[in-house]
Parts: sequence; structure tokens; C-alpha cells
Amino acid sequence: MAEVRASVICGVLAAFLSSSVFGFVEDLDETFKDTRENDIWLVDFYAPWCGYCKKLEPVWYDVGAELKSSGSPVRVGKMDATAYSGMASEFGVRGYPTIKLLKGDLAYSYKGPRTKDDIVEFANRVAGPAVRALPSKQMFEHMLKRHDVLFVYVGAESPLKEKYNDAASELIVYTYFFSASEEAVPESVSLPELPAVVVFKDGSHFTYDEYEDGSLSSWVNKERFQGYLHIDGFTLYELGETGKLVAVAIIDEKDPTEQSGRLKTLMQRVAKEYREQFNRDFQFGHMDGNDYINGLIMGEVTVPSVIILNTSNEQYFMPSELIESTDQLVQFISSVLNGSAQAYGGDGFIQRFKRVAYDARSTIMSVFRSSPLLGCFLFGLPLGVISLMCYGICTAESDDGLDEKREGLTDEEEEEDDEEEEQQRQAAELEGPGEEEDVGEKDPEEKKID
Repeated sequence: MAEVRASVICGVLAAFLSSSVFGFVEDLDETFKDTRENDIWLVDFYAPWCGYCKKLEPVWYDVGAELKSSGSPVRVGKMDATAYSGMASEFGVRGYPTIKLLKGDLAYSYKGPRTKDDIVEFANRVAGPAVRALPSKQMFEHMLKRHDVLFVYVGAESPLKEKYNDAASELIVYTYFFSASEEAVPESVSLPELPAVVVFKDGSHFTYDEYEDGSLSSWVNKERFQGYLHIDGFTLYELGETGKLVAVAIIDEKDPTEQSGRLKTLMQRVAKEYREQFNRDFQFGHMDGNDYINGLIMGEVTVPSVIILNTSNEQYFMPSELIESTDQLVQFISSVLNGSAQAYGGDGFIQRFKRVAYDARSTIMSVFRSSPLLGCFLFGLPLGVISLMCYGICTAESDDGLDEKREGLTDEEEEEDDEEEEQQRQAAELEGPGEEEDVGEKDPEEKKID
């Protein structure tokens, strides 16, 4: 009896907790457009049949619970974009799931990893002011320890600050932006000229130069990553938006070798020591394993090795020999930069056709690997039906040949042909009964024997 009572209590508690978690995420309908103006909303636009949407669902409820418990002003909701397709289109929804933070007339799209911590961090960052103030040296130093990459405007009001505010409003989805007075800057930071926009990363700081770096937004977009990264598929997608080439050391972290360690060290050294020479055009990093790269270039990359990717046009570059020294790596990167290195791949017609064929082959192989019976059913049955149809078409009797033959005859030839057919028919009728009598009548001696 006690066990039954305990199980009932546990069931009630679980139902209560789940209902409370679900309560932090609101189901939105057509009235949302008119009622959202006074609040900040984080909305998941989903489709009921979408597998990725179903995978995101439990994470989304955790996001709602986290923002509610932390006292965030952000309200969390979800909308069936297939049921309210008109409203989803107004918010620029093109695929599922799409996560957007709506603040006033602005809509910010989330493009990061679909984890609770990353989504919550995005919501808190975008919901606040685009530029946050650092009022003291202590706060300045605290933020330097907290963030791997930190953008700060230092100085009084100026046209540069207006540009900085505009860049912050545009790129707040990616990183934080701060401002500080000259007095709040730590003594370890030396700035020769004010006002200035400074990025702190990789244990140092770098100042924006309008004449050398061009657009401030473009400079921020390129500098928002550390100089050297652990790269995965998602990071590579984000790096594509910077316009930089990506120099990658392909290594196996699960089974590290001396050669892999040396190649990674060489890449880190070049990223740091040759920043002035390569930073504007290259992002450096390493990738664990070659599976993702193999699919990207539709080939086989050895491990360890070096590859440089141009994500804008799907070209890639590979050294002609094994990289074993810093000089070799610098020479290879320089050859890519000056255009003398051999480029592979691309986005031309042939490459696109190869991509379609490669993706189709990969899909079929993955289906057969995961479920051979399902693969046989999905691909074997249609092939069997098509084969039977082809066999039936090829073996079917047709009078087309006879008709075509008669079409080629003149009127006199047709009459002669008809007469021959009639004579053959009459001869067959005369021969027919005789043959039947021969078969049907028996010899007198056979009758006697009977």
C-alpha cells in the first residue's frame, strides 16, 4: 500500500513539474501580432512534422524555465508556422525551426547552437541595450576575464561612436559591445589616440583603423572570433559570413600522434606570430577528424594534414607536400593569398552536378547502413516496378510494323496483297476439312482390331 501511495505522489509531482515547465512557454496564435508590441519575445517558429523542431522542443521548455527563473524580461513562445504561415512570412521565416527575438520593430535571428545555455545567452544579450557601459576599471577588468572577445568604444561623443552604435545594433546577435570613458580603461591598456574602437582577444588588444580596415561593421564581423579556434561544422558555417579563408589543421584528437601535435602547434604559431600579415584574409584553427571535410570536398583528406577553405565559392587548397615547418606553412598560405596555389572544387555546373550525385549516394548509403531492410524496400521496390514496365514494353506484340508496311504500298499493290491473302484463306479452308477427316476416320483394319 505504501509503495502504491509513493508512486501516486511521484506521478502527481512529475505532472505538476512538467505542467509548470510547459507554462513558461506560451502557444501563440494570430492575435500575437497585435499584442506583442510592449514586450520582448523569444519565439520558436516550428512545423509539427519537422524532426529538428521535435528535437528542439524539450530544450525550448528549459529555455523558458531558465529565463523565467532568472527574472529576465524576455517572454518565450512558440508558433506553428504552418498554421499561421502569413504571420511567419512577415517575420521572415524561411525554414524550420526558426528562432527569433522580437524587440519593438526589430527582429533578430538566432543562428547559434540549439542548446539551452547558448539560446539563453543570446536572449539576454539581445534583449539588453546594444552598447553597455563600463563605469569603472573594476567592471572593465571583470568583463575582460569573462569574455574571450570584447569590443569597447573608448572616448567621448563623436561620429565614430555613432558608427559604433550602428554596428552594435546590427551585430549584437553575435557578440557584446561596451563603451567606457578614458578613466575606466585599465592602466595596462595603452591607447595612443582617442576616441577609439578596440577589440580585446588572444591576450592582447587591437585598434580599429578606418583607413586600413574600411567599414567598422565589416571589421567587427571579421574580428569577432579568436585568432585560433577549434572548428566544427557550425563554426565553419559562421566563419563563412566573415569573408575570410579558413586554414585548418586536420588532426585526430582521439588518437593523437606526434605529427598531429606538431601540425596543430605550427598553425597556432602562424596565427599568432603572423597576425599582421594574414589576419585580414585568414582564420586559423583545427578540426578533429576528417569526416566533415570529406563530405565538404567530396573526397578523402588524410589525417593529419592542412587544408584551406574558401567557403564563399566552395574552393579549397591543399599543399603539394607534407607541412613540417613554419616556413613551409607560411609559404603555402602566401601562395594561396597571391593566387599561385592550385585551387580545387568550386561552385560551377559540373561541381554542382557532382554535389547532387554525391549527396544522393551518401543518403542511400546511410539508409542501407542504418536499416538494410528499409533500404531494400525504398530503393529495390521502385527499381523492380520500373524493370517490369520496361520488360512489358519491350516484349509486347504490336501491329505497328504491319501497318507501317501497308502504308508504304500503292493502291494496286494493296489490291494484289489483298487478293493473295484471300487465296491463302480459301486454300486453308479447303485443306482444313480433309485434314480433319484424316484425323477423325480410322482405317478398316484398325476398326477390326477395335
